[in-house]
Amino acid sequence: MANILNLMPELEPDEMSFVQSLVKDMPEHEAQQFVNIYRARRKEPQLVLITTLIGFIGLAGLHRFILGQIGMGLLYFFTGGLCLVGTIIDVINFRRLAFEYNVKQAQQVITMMRY
Repeated sequence: MANILNLMPELEPDEMSFVQSLVKDMPEHEAQQFVNIYRARRKEPQLVLITTLIGFIGLAGLHRFILGQIGMGLLYFFTGGLCLVGTIIDVINFRRLAFEYNVKQAQQVITMMRY
């Protein structure tokens, strides 16, 4: 049984518990393989925050592009972050945005490893 705290100590508590539930029954070598792939794909909440803050100086929606939400990124870009209201909301919710993206990536890695 792999302990995700030893493999990825940089995770936030909610993300750590989710990832731990995914790797709890994996042998150590599979868990290490999962960690290597997942670490390359995940986005740090600080990166999401910084790119969201860049939206205040003219590049609204950059964080949405980084999170793979191309449609929302274009909408934010052409509307100035929905007149900055959407950007302000995303500054408040940056951790949730990063967590949701990382959950999707973890699920994709697990699916890829099973096939």
